[in-house]
Amino acid sequence: MQFLVDPFNLLLIALACVSGGLLLWPMLRDGAGGLNLTTLAATQMINSRHAQVVDVRGPEQFATGSVPNARNIPVAEIGKRCGELRKDRPVIVVSDQGRSTHSAVAGLKAGGIGEVYVLAGGVGAWREAGLPLKK
Repeated sequence: MQFLVDPFNLLLIALACVSGGLLLWPMLRDGAGGLNLTTLAATQMINSRHAQVVDVRGPEQFATGSVPNARNIPVAEIGKRCGELRKDRPVIVVSDQGRSTHSAVAGLKAGGIGEVYVLAGGVGAWREAGLPLKK
């Protein structure tokens, strides 16, 4: 019991708890923001399950190159335009680097889309994998 009341040991215990929390944070964050897909898994889902691709970047970024057959619905418009998507097919959310997708995923799920995924690394990962971009 003396171990727990020693100030130095309390500091070490607190440090261990904070470290553990920081290690768990990415897993918890990704779970709340949709499942991440690699470029390979995304292309397989597009080809086999006819997944819909939603690019949540602004129109100017979208015009510089996007995943083929992607629909441009900026994050701010997801709630209003969710009805444009089929609810019986999965949706893959694409952004610039795979960030800023959490609010888009939440909006799609609130709009009744059951399966929502995020392209890990976004268009940057798609480009790095040597996959074609539509301009």
